[in-house]
Amino acid sequence: MNKLTKHQVSQALSPAASNSKGLRISPEDLLARTNGRVDLEALGQLAGQSIINPRQFDRRTVNAIAQMAAVLEMRNVEIDKPLDGKIAITAFFEPSTRTRLSFESAVQRLDGKVLSVPDGQVTGIAKGESLADIGEMFNTYGDVVIMRHPDTNSMEEIRRNLQRPLINAGNGSGHHPTQALIDWYALLKWRPELATEHCPPERRIHLGIIGTPGSMRAVKSFLRISLMFPGAVSKITIISEMADPVGLDLTEPIEQSVIPITITNDVQKVLPDLDVLYVNSIAFLGDSYRNLDARYKLDRNSKLKPGAVIMHPLARNQELSEDLDETEHNLYFAQAAGAVFVRQAILTAVLDRLDRINGI
Repeated sequence: MNKLTKHQVSQALSPAASNSKGLRISPEDLLARTNGRVDLEALGQLAGQSIINPRQFDRRTVNAIAQMAAVLEMRNVEIDKPLDGKIAITAFFEPSTRTRLSFESAVQRLDGKVLSVPDGQVTGIAKGESLADIGEMFNTYGDVVIMRHPDTNSMEEIRRNLQRPLINAGNGSGHHPTQALIDWYALLKWRPELATEHCPPERRIHLGIIGTPGSMRAVKSFLRISLMFPGAVSKITIISEMADPVGLDLTEPIEQSVIPITITNDVQKVLPDLDVLYVNSIAFLGDSYRNLDARYKLDRNSKLKPGAVIMHPLARNQELSEDLDETEHNLYFAQAAGAVFVRQAILTAVLDRLDRINGI
């Protein structure tokens, strides 16, 4: 692991754009808690790898990605041009605004180039072409493929022939691993002690999750990574209208976790005890989306614990009122603001270009 000198940091500082409302969280605080070090050994393990499911990671890797994102947020990395000569294919067979644009921004700000499929209906898929055949074509078109698809099995299908690294940008009710890394980057900036080996008991968090992890891919991935932080998360409470909201994919890691996990349908009862509340708006059920029940709506009158924060992967619907935007509980805008830096960290590691960034 290499340590940034004060001179290197000061020479490359760049005023990054931040969220317009809500909490402002500092990447400097996260780096200071880890002595300014980026775990390059952990990041190096991602070179040439596809990013499909958060179970690929461990706590060390999540921390390393967050450290790298913090450096990228602090510095003007455009001068290093780490992705010069690389082409990323963003293939979105399902509507997306934030995920696609943040990936494309990440690539282009690193001086890479983008080939974009913003609408799957304009591809050969509309004529019956298989994802496996599309993967074969992508091998010669770009260096990394970033794909979102409504079919949960789509990642396996395209990888039948795809030889380039594949980054899962959301697959049906499967996973959304980069979103979960963005979520944890926000949490680690908000409370840097969570990244340490021995988080003080009074700084550990009671984490609440409103939704159905089994059918909400962003929630599923977030919960999967949260289970990697037993020394930082004191308790997890899942708040859902469904009797069994977890699903088969999470059953084993939950059973093996040392973190106490409870399930309830009464948000009002548990709300005053939560330090962090993660909310999502929609569940993917079969081939359609379903919104959260109205009883789980949060607004300024909700009985939130002082200092508690709300997270949301966005876009939101009626479950999260805009009257919370100006409050201390709003971590969701800062969460979204970190997306480009996390995706830059992932892309630089996957494409084995970490050595092109000076001072890490």
